[in-house]
Amino acid sequence: MQDLDDETLVLAVVRGDQRAFRVLMDRHMGRSIRFTARLVGNSADADEIAQEAFIRVWRHAARFDSGRARFSTWLYQILTNLALDRRRKRQHEGLAEVEEVAEDRPAADDILIDLERRRLAAAAIASLPDRQRAAVVLFHLDDVSVRDGASILGVSEKSFESLLTRGRSACRDYVNLIWKQGEQR
Repeated sequence: MQDLDDETLVLAVVRGDQRAFRVLMDRHMGRSIRFTARLVGNSADADEIAQEAFIRVWRHAARFDSGRARFSTWLYQILTNLALDRRRKRQHEGLAEVEEVAEDRPAADDILIDLERRRLAAAAIASLPDRQRAAVVLFHLDDVSVRDGASILGVSEKSFESLLTRGRSACRDYVNLIWKQGEQR
């Protein structure tokens, strides 16, 4: 089963094949959690959302149309919708958690600089409106093409590119504002 493509595995899932479903989960769960964590800023929520997405894949596999999109694109649509719904419900929560840095970094100041960059990038991305954040995360952090990103968000490629442009600009403005505030101290 490992050598079957995703679309073939989904057809097996439609027939109730649990082994095919496990292969899909093994293949896509890690990336799904990482993607979702970037959208919601919380690894615990990301894990729950990814699990919920795969429950939906199991329940609604028959809705998948391989003529319209690849499985990964369909999965990203599910993940994005669940993540944006979760964020809307938790608008009052704080900024994204900073990931821990591995202990094998050579110098403490390098670790601090890296942590600050990550914190600043996470804060800039977290400050974006939902659709811009999703576009930036999909394209820049998960290497999803403009075509697939547009399909995932249900917009035209031109609209997706516009979301990216506005998101990049807003992140740049956010970072510049933070640096200026730091210089004034």
